[in-house]
Amino acid sequence: MDKIIVNGQGKEKILDIPLRILQDRTLAVLESIVEYLKEEKCLKYSEIAKLLNRDQRTIWTVYSRSKKKRKAAKNDR
Repeated sequence: MDKIIVNGQGKEKILDIPLRILQDRTLAVLESIVEYLKEEKCLKYSEIAKLLNRDQRTIWTVYSRSKKKRKAAKNDR
């Protein structure tokens, strides 16, 4: 596991995120991180938003976009 330091609301938090999730170049970095936190760490959109200092609607949009990209890539195979 590699550690990523996230600054938000004047606080630093360290997330353990494996770099292997960034090797798949079909997704943007934010999409990969959100997908990992949602699916592997079972975090809610609001929790991810707080960690990444983003609006939870943005997190929902990013996650939805990553699912569409995964589905499209799977259909292309």
